[in-house]
Amino acid sequence: MRKWARNIAVALSISIVVTSGALNFFSKAASNAIPRSKALQGAPQSKNGDTNILLIGLDSRRDNEGNPIPREIAKLLRTGPVTVGGYNTNTLILIHIPADGKKAVAVSIPRDNYVNVPGYGMKKIKEAYSYAKYAEDSRLYKEGVQQPTRERLSRDAGRVATIATVSQFLDVPIDHFAEVNMIGFYDLANALGGIQVCLNKAVSDTKYSGAVFPAGLQTISGADALRFVRQRHGLPNGDLDRTHRQQAFIAGVITKFRTQGVFSDIGKLSALLDVAKKDVVIDSGFDVLGFLPQATALTSGNIKFHTLPIEGYVMRNNQSVNLVDEIKIREIVKDLFNPKPKDPKASATPKPKPTKINYAQLASGKAVDGSRIPCVN
Repeated sequence: MRKWARNIAVALSISIVVTSGALNFFSKAASNAIPRSKALQGAPQSKNGDTNILLIGLDSRRDNEGNPIPREIAKLLRTGPVTVGGYNTNTLILIHIPADGKKAVAVSIPRDNYVNVPGYGMKKIKEAYSYAKYAEDSRLYKEGVQQPTRERLSRDAGRVATIATVSQFLDVPIDHFAEVNMIGFYDLANALGGIQVCLNKAVSDTKYSGAVFPAGLQTISGADALRFVRQRHGLPNGDLDRTHRQQAFIAGVITKFRTQGVFSDIGKLSALLDVAKKDVVIDSGFDVLGFLPQATALTSGNIKFHTLPIEGYVMRNNQSVNLVDEIKIREIVKDLFNPKPKDPKASATPKPKPTKINYAQLASGKAVDGSRIPCVN
């Protein structure tokens, strides 16, 4: 089954989030031009001043109004026809920003994790959006609701389902979200003018993603940037390695903002705002301009990325899914988001060999620090 062309790089989401504060240069009206959603209304919120932001990469060959992406762009990006793409959320990353100003934490949720989707039973976590979206679209169609209103309302249903599923799975509230469509990543890469990434080995995936890159540090942009984060065929760990590609790209984005003065480049800021208005949807309560202090901290490298572990692969309903230990996952997230104070005497005595998972390494073997550009598979 052809599963390529589905992971929209969450780099777009996080880039919009971490750079939104820089839009202070623009008027309040300009920042409000970014499409908003009421999908978070009524959802539980953090009560201790922390902020959890869910980044959603939407697998769709359609824009925010349901129109197919331009044919020439689809051909360039090798996304296939509009009928290939559905509305799965193949990229889910939750960013936790502590109220005390300590280092932020971002956890990637593998898209094929087999979890409970409220109202639909056990499904892949990526499918929460599509099941709810299609159910609402069918209901609205019968009521005679026309496009693009039907597209907007049914996508909101998908967002509500995704937020509820992630919140229940990780046992944490979701305070804000940013959703990005497929064409958005291409637009972002062009707006930034290239991002540095690093590969451990050369890759050549001409059949699926089109990713052909040498080993080592290199600058990618445009279609190559999308190919870099989409590739899973030919990688040792498949989708998990693709998640690490996304994290590496984000690290490159953050490094560029920190070292190349993007915040002071009016042209780049204007281009980023154009991308946000066209390709991104955020929740109605997201104060874009008020996010400046947190955005500055994130672009200074004050964030670490982790990939949540899985227990193995099995077949369910004729699909390959990831088995997960929900209790373990919740403990991992709890420890990452609310780490216990270190015992000052602990370093004075040898530590016993750990019997539990090392949360700083998780499935990737190491945490990816936003202050540098990591090499990945």
